[in-house]
Amino acid sequence: QVRVVESGGGSVQSGGSLTLSCVASEYTNDHYFMGWSRQSPGKEPEGVAVIVSDGGVSYADSVKGRFTISHDNAKNTLYLQMSNLKPDDTAMYYCSVVDTSLERMDAVQALRVIGRFSDRWGQGTQVTVSA
Repeated sequence: QVRVVESGGGSVQSGGSLTLSCVASEYTNDHYFMGWSRQSPGKEPEGVAVIVSDGGVSYADSVKGRFTISHDNAKNTLYLQMSNLKPDDTAMYYCSVVDTSLERMDAVQALRVIGRFSDRWGQGTQVTVSA
């Protein structure tokens, strides 16, 4: 199972920006998706953004146009650039890498399910946005 370490969170004011990073241990599967989920206290995890091994990406409606997901293969690092942050973005953010060799998924499907893979999360990184 791929291990991940998230970082880059912090406290910002509304309208501010942050870039989250997720360093993953090496993996060799050809079919996978990776992405970011977030969870606020008392709420279920929600998928924020994903990249699929074929290059497809998908974003939650609430972050479209404000967040950008990217992946540096050479560094095994996943990024989430967040701009125009809002108080509703306050949450613990987690990344995960999920093998899809047995069940292929497109980016939209992956976004729907990524929040369920809490067993693949690292320690997470807290993002707090004040009004």
